[in-house]
Order: sequence, then structure tokens, then C-alpha cells
Amino acid sequence: MKFFLNTLFILLFSLTNYAQETNCKCCKEKHNEFDFWIGTWTVYNTDGKVVGKNVIDKIQDNCILRENWTSEKGNLTGTSNNFYNYDTKQWEQIWIDNQGGNLHLKGNRVRNQMILLTDVANNKEGKPFYHRVTWTLNDDGTVRQYWETITDDKDITVAFDGLYKKE
Repeated sequence: MKFFLNTLFILLFSLTNYAQETNCKCCKEKHNEFDFWIGTWTVYNTDGKVVGKNVIDKIQDNCILRENWTSEKGNLTGTSNNFYNYDTKQWEQIWIDNQGGNLHLKGNRVRNQMILLTDVANNKEGKPFYHRVTWTLNDDGTVRQYWETITDDKDITVAFDGLYKKE
């Protein structure tokens, strides 16, 4: 009888764990596509100068990739929440900083790059523009973040070009 009860307990425990794992919405491969950005990073501009620190971690049962940015001078801080939206089948980032700035980006991973874009809006001159931010996982483990502002679907201005190196 004791053997039967022990076996029954193990079986029920295993089934409970299996059910919890299979119901885990954020445990799927798609949800881990941006994990290459996880870490504590020093960020450099194209001149090799330190421009800030960034800590990227997972929160909310691994459903959110959270970014915490601090500029080198400490005057600009910001946080983004990045998540895979199963309804729209794309990644989203919601960025808010201490200067009142915000962005809402959407997109997907293509090979070794996460490419996210804002919706099209009009600038002060009434011209349509959008932002495109691309994170590239390099062979050496560094990550390049390349942020472009695209106006009239042809004029490109680089807003930020940074290289992330793990601390």
C-alpha cells in the first residue's frame, strides 16, 4: 500500500509540473528570441566613448525583457518593457524615459537581428516619419543598437549607434 501511495504521489506531482510547464505562455522558443540582449552592459558610441550603462533582465515569469538605461552623465534614464505579443505575432517595446520621451516599437527577429519600428507619424513639417531600431547580435557576443529616423520613406537620420559590451 505504501508503495502504491508513493507512486501515486509521484505521478500526480509529475502531472502537475507538466501541466504548469505546458501552460507557460512565455516558455516558448519565440519568446526567447531577444534573450541575446540580456546582461549588464557598458554602451559605447562609434568613437569608442562610453555613453551609458544598460541592464537587461527578464521579469514577470520571463514574459517581459526589461531594460534599465542610465546615460554616462546620469541625467537621462529610461526603462523599456519588451515582450512577444502572441495575438499580433510580433515583438513590442514600450520605452519611457525621465525626460517624458516615449516610443512604442513593433517588429520581429530576422536571423541575428531584432528589428522594431514605430508607427508612421507626421513631423512638425507635416512629413511622414518613423523610427527603426535594430539590435544585432555580433559574433563576439557584443550587441549593436542602431536607431534610424526615416522621413518620407527615403531620408534617414541616425539617432543612435551604440555598441553594447558585457561588464
